[in-house]
Amino acid sequence: MPKMKTHRGAAKRFSKTGTGKIKMAHAFTSHILTSKTRKNKRNLRKGGIVAASDHKNISCLIPYK
Repeated sequence: MPKMKTHRGAAKRFSKTGTGKIKMAHAFTSHILTSKTRKNKRNLRKGGIVAASDHKNISCLIPYK
């Protein structure tokens, strides 16, 4: 069976942790920041973990990462 190809767009956006969870960065941080609260912007800076319902689909996109 041939090797699976990595989805390059997903590889730039997601990475796997040592335990197999998938890390991601939050959206809504690039513009129109004046209408967002200070607390909201601060919490969006922190990384997030992909939800369990999306984990299978994203792990197929980044099989070797």
